[in-house]
Amino acid sequence: MATTVDLPNQTAAAIRYAYRSSLIGAAHQFELTDQGLNWRIAGKSGVWPYDAISAIRLSYRPVSMQSRRFRADIDGADRGRIVLLSTSWQTATLMAPQDRDYRAFMVELHRRMGQAGSNAQLTGGLKPRIYTAAVVMLALVAIAMAGLFLRAIMTGEFAGILFLAGFAALFAWQVGGFVTRNRPRTYTSDHLPAALLP
Repeated sequence: MATTVDLPNQTAAAIRYAYRSSLIGAAHQFELTDQGLNWRIAGKSGVWPYDAISAIRLSYRPVSMQSRRFRADIDGADRGRIVLLSTSWQTATLMAPQDRDYRAFMVELHRRMGQAGSNAQLTGGLKPRIYTAAVVMLALVAIAMAGLFLRAIMTGEFAGILFLAGFAALFAWQVGGFVTRNRPRTYTSDHLPAALLP
């Protein structure tokens, strides 16, 4: 059974969140106001009323420089899309996590959408077809690794056995966590999936 995050039952003033998606350009800025989700990205800006948000997809998207990165794709009624990331570029070699601020912003956004009577489609993880393809690829890699492992045992290649065991453990930790967290699911505005939030 999936673990969920219960939302606090409280009213709050405007909440802001910002992140830099690259070293070049201004930060993407967001604010939750009484009017709705106020956003400013790359010289464009707008306000989406909470009940006009048509869909949110939460996912876990690690990258090489930040293994704990989360993403929210927010679709507006006008078919526009906003992307929020839980990390922000600081320098050419540093992508800093903003776990607490990202989590607080997403929890409050969902709470306000619930109060506004939003009918948004709330989903988590990868799209089902992409997830299925990822699981199939993972199974094929596991079968290939098992074959190599058996061959190494039969030929007495102990260095190969150790290498394959280490590689399999690292692969299972990295890719297995990604696939497990990104299992397709739906959720409600008052119970967010804990695996898809920092």
